[in-house]
Amino acid sequence: MSEAVKNMSDYKNDLAFDVKDLNLWYGKNQALKNIDLQIERNKVTAIIGPSGCGKSTFIKTLNRMIENIPIVKTEGEIIYDGKDIFNKSVRVEELRTKVGMVFQKPNPFPKSIYENVVYGPKIHGIKDKGLLMEITESSLKGAALWEEVKDRLNDNAYGLSGGQQQRLCIARALAVQPEIILMDEPTSALDPIATYKIEELIDELKKDYTIVIVTHSMQQAARISDKTAFFLMGELIEFDNTKKVFSNPRDKRTEDYVTGRFG
Repeated sequence: MSEAVKNMSDYKNDLAFDVKDLNLWYGKNQALKNIDLQIERNKVTAIIGPSGCGKSTFIKTLNRMIENIPIVKTEGEIIYDGKDIFNKSVRVEELRTKVGMVFQKPNPFPKSIYENVVYGPKIHGIKDKGLLMEITESSLKGAALWEEVKDRLNDNAYGLSGGQQQRLCIARALAVQPEIILMDEPTSALDPIATYKIEELIDELKKDYTIVIVTHSMQQAARISDKTAFFLMGELIEFDNTKKVFSNPRDKRTEDYVTGRFG
């Protein structure tokens, strides 16, 4: 194998997603247009852009959650783990196990903290109480929540603060051992202190997980991401290292957005 081919092979292995010519329609309205984007493993990739530009639509295609909307049609490929996720051989349940999702507003189940964390493992057939407790502890530690809740695991999750609820939702995602965590504006409903804790957590999590985060906050994208993609009216305008996107963008539209001229 030539060095060039070997390097290209290594690069492909470093990719969490290879998005090729992705188009998406809601009925007759095209929401994503010819998106080509390569998302690297163990990096934080931020998706920025004004409201209605396709950010959330894009992130929800990465685990096919967008298919919950009946009028959606897609074209193109999203290669994950060597397969196009739209291929009929890919089981959506398995995909969503490996590609977890944390939503804009904390959405714990109306159950105990413990039952929230073990919900996924139980669905996957794990019944051993000792193992479920191990998963609970490791997932809550992974979400930087264990010390705050270890003595109240049987309390209802609704008794937690907003920031704690969001970290519980992250713990719930971690409990099924994903490879990738998608986050759709995970701090937009939180106060600055809770936001800071989530951002610290994201920085810690990228050692073990790939994170793709939609954020309306350019300051947040600049603080926590390695790469930034700027979307506008369904198109990917620019994608590069975050520092470059914010300090020396190639496209005038990117410059206008990150400097606050519109959006």
